[in-house]
Amino acid sequence: MERQLLQQLSAWKESGDRKPLLLHGIRRTGKTWLLREFGRRCYENTACFNLEKDPEYRQFFETAQNADDILSCLMMAGSQRIMPEKTLVIFDGIQDCPGVINAMKYFCEEAPQYHIACASLPGTALAKQSIPAGSVQLMQLDPMTFTEFLAADGDDTLLQYLDSADTIEPVQDAFFNPLCEKLKMYLVTGGMPEAVLRWTHDRDAAGIDEALSRLVDTIKLDFGRHPKVSDFAKISRIWNSVPSQLARKNKKFVYKAVQEGARAREYGNALQWLVNARLVHKVYRSSQTCLPLSLYDDLSTFKLYLADVGILRSLYGLSPTVFRAGNRLFTEFKGALTENFVLQSLAAQFKVMPRYWSQCNPPYEVDFLLQRENDIFPAEVKSDTNVRSRSLKKFRELFPDQCRLRIRFSLGNLDLNDDLLNIPLFMVDQTDRLIGLALKEKDKR
Repeated sequence: MERQLLQQLSAWKESGDRKPLLLHGIRRTGKTWLLREFGRRCYENTACFNLEKDPEYRQFFETAQNADDILSCLMMAGSQRIMPEKTLVIFDGIQDCPGVINAMKYFCEEAPQYHIACASLPGTALAKQSIPAGSVQLMQLDPMTFTEFLAADGDDTLLQYLDSADTIEPVQDAFFNPLCEKLKMYLVTGGMPEAVLRWTHDRDAAGIDEALSRLVDTIKLDFGRHPKVSDFAKISRIWNSVPSQLARKNKKFVYKAVQEGARAREYGNALQWLVNARLVHKVYRSSQTCLPLSLYDDLSTFKLYLADVGILRSLYGLSPTVFRAGNRLFTEFKGALTENFVLQSLAAQFKVMPRYWSQCNPPYEVDFLLQRENDIFPAEVKSDTNVRSRSLKKFRELFPDQCRLRIRFSLGNLDLNDDLLNIPLFMVDQTDRLIGLALKEKDKR
């Protein structure tokens, strides 16, 4: 499977100020595979040490005082050759070995000739030990995007068409209809590599659910990694409540929907653990539409989305065969799957996590606010045939000077009508680029 992060890894290898790499990602996103594949493509050899499977390696990091001692012990114990500049050294499963993170300063300061890459679950290692300042470069591996799904499924023609789009004009039917069908299948599989493989390689619909079910079971076991054992049940309750909360018309997270009488002060730590582990995305309501968005977060009002739309579909209990039922996947559960998919893609594209905007009396709500460079763009997700955007219209009335472009994600075709950019759902991964094209076209008019 071709992962877009391989390009960033290649740039890291050639960087003049390269530092040890810490690759984060939830379970089964393919961290180890990606690093091994990167090593196979770009190095003479790869030396991989799994500290979860071989815990005896941990003592080398706890007792050694320099990088050479650590590598000498590992080479002897693991019978692996490590050459400066020519070997990619992978430390896998480091979340329960904080000594590895502390040792990164040795490699950064004393032995930059060694190319070191670590794979870890996000949040876990950091909870036990802080990263030495300036000694590590962080990268995040998220579930596969729809674009990566198309590549895995061998749809090179569709990919080339999407990549070649350099103007805002309708997508031709010969590409539009197949892309819609492919997106339905992506909402079934999601972006977890094993589930994707079950479809792209085996066309095994039942195998998709088996893979996702095992993954969810593993994720739930990871809840026990929280420093406070007493929070295990709270984490589980929050996780279990997310699908039902997203299925409501008002998707704002409500603690009382987790457990009767639940309050933020009781569940705050458990919720933050899920966020730090990147198992959920937290989207705050913004009290203002000014830059930077983070300064105007309403900390008491937010939505939670799952890290992967396939996991959400599995938790809803929808059979993979639902992709044959017209547009049901897009509209079921108040459009929860569609909105989760859009947020999942936007979170991977933009440096700043999207926010949302709302007001009461009368009620209006814009699904997402996107911070791109020095602009804020309101965006709505429409999962059915009704694409009227009352809230987007109201947003422009209230904030005319801060609304260069409004964005609507829908099943409609690519189109720019005045300041309203309609992006087909299968082009969500292209949002950043399409905004740039739309602004240029709008300025020419």
